[in-house]
Parts: sequence; C-alpha cells; structure tokens
Amino acid sequence: MLAARAVAVGFTLIAVAKTMTSVAATSSETRGLHASASRDAGSGSPRQRLQKLLAVPGYNPSRVNDLLLLRPETDGQSGAESKEKSSNRHVVFFHGDIQNFQEEMSVQPEGAQWLRWSLEQVALTLGQRFPDRHIWVVRASRMYLHKFSCYHNFVESNMFGAPEHSSYSPETAAFRHLRSLLSHGMERANLPNPLQPQGGADSVPSGFALTLVGFSKGCVVLNQMVYELSGARADPRLSHFIKRITDMYWLDGGHPGGSETWVTDKQVLKEFASSGVSIHAHVTPYEVCDPMRAWVGREYGYFIKTLDEFGACPSKKLHFEDEPPSIENHFRVIQEF
Repeated sequence: MLAARAVAVGFTLIAVAKTMTSVAATSSETRGLHASASRDAGSGSPRQRLQKLLAVPGYNPSRVNDLLLLRPETDGQSGAESKEKSSNRHVVFFHGDIQNFQEEMSVQPEGAQWLRWSLEQVALTLGQRFPDRHIWVVRASRMYLHKFSCYHNFVESNMFGAPEHSSYSPETAAFRHLRSLLSHGMERANLPNPLQPQGGADSVPSGFALTLVGFSKGCVVLNQMVYELSGARADPRLSHFIKRITDMYWLDGGHPGGSETWVTDKQVLKEFASSGVSIHAHVTPYEVCDPMRAWVGREYGYFIKTLDEFGACPSKKLHFEDEPPSIENHFRVIQEF
C-alpha cells in the first residue's frame, strides 16, 4: 500500500512538472485580475461579493477550516421572495491539491503556475454555474509541502491526504463538521436565517438546499459522507440536514492512496442509492485512463455500475476523451461539468 502511494505521489508531481506554464505569464494574468477588480469597484462585481472567513470552527471548536464565500448576484429585479429563496440555497466545494488562496499560491513556485485555479477563481467559476446560490469553498485544514491537500477534519488522512474511510461516528462525523462549519460561517457572514449548528427539523431554515461538489482530492470528503450516510440518517440531530442535500458532484476524483478513490462497498452504495440525492460523476482521462493507476478507472466503473443496479441512475460524463491526458484538462473539468 505504501509503495503504491509513493508511486502515485511521484507520478502526480512529475505530471505537474511536465505541464507547468511560465511564471511570468501567470503573473501577468494575476495583474490583469487585480486591475479588473479595481475597474469594477463600486459596481457590485463578482470579486466584491467574495468574502474570506478564516478559522471557522466546526462541531469541535478545535477543528477549524478557512472558508471562502461568494454571495449570489442580485440584479434588483428579483423580488423579496426570490431573494429569500436564493439566500437558503448553497453550494459547498472541496478543492484538490495545489489549489489555495490566490495570495498564497502566487508565492509558491508550483502554485504560481496554476493561479487560474485558485480558490477565488474557482468560486467565481462556480458562481457562473450556480448564479442563484451561495458558493462556499472549504479550504483543506492542511496543505503539506504547500501542495497536498489534507481534509483530516472530515476524514482520517495521512500527510499526503490519502484517506482512511470509516462508518458514522457522532464525535468525528464529516456531516456534523460540515453542518457546524456552515452554521458558524453563515453567522460570521451575517446571512439571514442561518442554519443552526445542531438540532432537529426546526433548526434547518425553510427553503434550505445544499449541493456538494468535490474536485480531485476533495472527493475524499464526499466519499467519507457516503460511508457515513447510513448512521447519519439515523441520527435525529443530522437526518433533517441530510435530507436537504439535493446533489453531489464528483469531479475527477483522485488521491495518492492505492485504493478507495471511488466508493466500492456494495452495501454502502445501496444505502446511498436510496437517499434520493442526485449523483453526478464527471471524469477525465487524467484520472480514469492512467495505466499507472489502473484501479482508479476500475473503481469508477464499479461505482457507476453498482449505483445503476440499485436504481440511482447517476449522471456521468468522460470529458476530453479525444485529447491526451493532462493536468490542465483535469482542472478544466471544473469549468466544463
């Protein structure tokens, strides 16, 4: 297992090195972004709707994550009813390796090459995909060597972010952490009618709806939630929250471990299929057609096939199938899904 993980990590770094663009070009792009933001001052531009919330606590006060919030655009033509509806619809995004806040990526030799996929840029991209929702980007609580995202607040992981999935535990559950994280984030951002950190049906605001999106390494959080689903649905403190999850998107999931890139436990998938959540899987050849990590493609196929057998009818798409596998196309799935 450790040898497989080492090979996978090495391959990832080689792929990154081979596909990097020049720092000078990226720096020029960054200057253009700042100039654009200055020109838009006072116009309610998307960048002005971004808010960084640092060290937001989850269920356990010692487990904190930084959040980036993009508020939905209001054009003055939507009435009070529409505004109320949008204020309770949310998208949560879990990023992959390399990705970080723009200011931090810009000072790292590898991160600077990929500034167009910074957390701020991704939030803006998702804002175009979901224009009537609040977009929440959850920054991994640790970035080992400034590049390996580790979501240990959601799932037990090694230093490279490879997960060790487990069933539901009330004290360490990913669902409980996410709920409290959103609740405290909404409170800090002064959003109206916020989600309560815990409780039954009356603690979930009217019209609240949640979409979860994982990209690359960020998919380990979605996987952990699938493993937890049976126990969490039986917990009255979480069941009403979980019922408000409408969609879950896997975007080219991958991590440096040698297995469990996709959920393959048949009983776990049976429970997931019965949840009523709309399931979406978008992949690229970079992950599912890599001969050095052939298990990723096999697991993806089993994930889709098993959910189909249980009647979940997941939507799926292989993007860029006629192009050579590349990390650039791996990132581009964020735009294309």
